Amino acid sequence: MIKKITLIVALLLVSYSFAQENTSSPYSFYGIGTSKFKGTNDIISMGGISVYSDSTHVNVLNPASYSNQLVTTFQLGLTSSFYKLNSGLQTEKAQKTTFDYFVLGFPISKKAGVSLGLLPQSAVGYRFVNDRRLVDNTLRVYQGEGGVNKVYLGTGYKITPKLSFGFDVQYLFGSINTEAQLYETGVQFGSREINQSSMSGIAFNSGLSYQTKLNSKLNFMSSLTYSPEAKLTSSNARFVSLVTLLSTGGGTPASSDIEVAMQDTKLNVPSKLAFGAGLGNRKWFLGGDVTFSGTGNQVNRFDNFSNVSYENATKVSFGGFYIPKFDSYNSFFERVVYRAGFRFENTGLVINNTAIKDKALNLGFGLPIAGTFSSLNLGFEYGQRGTVLRGLVREEYFSVNLGLIFNDRWFRKTLYN
Repeated sequence: MIKKITLIVALLLVSYSFAQENTSSPYSFYGIGTSKFKGTNDIISMGGISVYSDSTHVNVLNPASYSNQLVTTFQLGLTSSFYKLNSGLQTEKAQKTTFDYFVLGFPISKKAGVSLGLLPQSAVGYRFVNDRRLVDNTLRVYQGEGGVNKVYLGTGYKITPKLSFGFDVQYLFGSINTEAQLYETGVQFGSREINQSSMSGIAFNSGLSYQTKLNSKLNFMSSLTYSPEAKLTSSNARFVSLVTLLSTGGGTPASSDIEVAMQDTKLNVPSKLAFGAGLGNRKWFLGGDVTFSGTGNQVNRFDNFSNVSYENATKVSFGGFYIPKFDSYNSFFERVVYRAGFRFENTGLVINNTAIKDKALNLGFGLPIAGTFSSLNLGFEYGQRGTVLRGLVREEYFSVNLGLIFNDRWFRKTLYN
């Protein structure tokens, strides 16, 4: 048991270190970055639906699912993402590999379960150049990294054999570091502004799950989740200095940094309300979700951009899985879980009077580990965010997700020594 707990702590530390630079999206320039967590690997491969739950997976999107735990379930995941950014005038490419999440769930009785873990909340990662030297003699360079993560602890309880309720308590924390440089033609030195923000806050998530048999071969599942709006306290620091432009597009300091007094600020983590429903059995499942987010109350950390606003967000997800023969003893491929899904999202970010939308297709495979209920999960996602219209950027991304689901009986007493 000590070795297993040590492994958990080590993974928490590793996942935190990887979570500091986990996107290459220019749209992470705004607010506290782009929303990062869309579910564990198996859920992402089904379009990010929150309605499905069983006894060998932890569905972090709906804490009511924790009540289904029959064994201890350990899940972790990592992602390699490849970006193609198109402004209409030029194209850039980028790549990121990140350790995404760590999740642990276990039963505490026949009716209740507990889950804890570390997840990403949002991500910041960008670098772009605005060269207007032929227009107004200015050159601006922007870059940023960081994000917000969360540690959660939650429980789920079966109110009746068909109805479950659950909730999470989440501690959000993280830091965002951004830098802006300005150069003017004919001026020897440019200026550099560095902003550093350290953020923390408490959030909550609650959920209901209802499951019933329609007949001997068909089950119905439905879910409802709600997260109230949360507040992040941001401790801010700003430093300014003179810099000299390099041929690479960056700058080298020409003077010492001067700290500018900054006040702490309050930032919003938007509320979320999601409904889901689906049909299936142990062999197949098909379901969908609709999520509403109160992103209309979002604000930027420092600057109020005249061309940027926020509206409430909406996301639609649809997906499912198929297992040819889950109890097959002779064929590996008959026990493989085949998953697919898609999602469409209005992110709530509006730039130049254009709503930024995100859409993606998903495909995944759950590869069983011999002799156990554990699995190695491989997923693929192709998506697009934004547009080249009105001076914006179309972001195409292709992600390869790798996840491990390990099931064991960690907390049961042995009958024999």
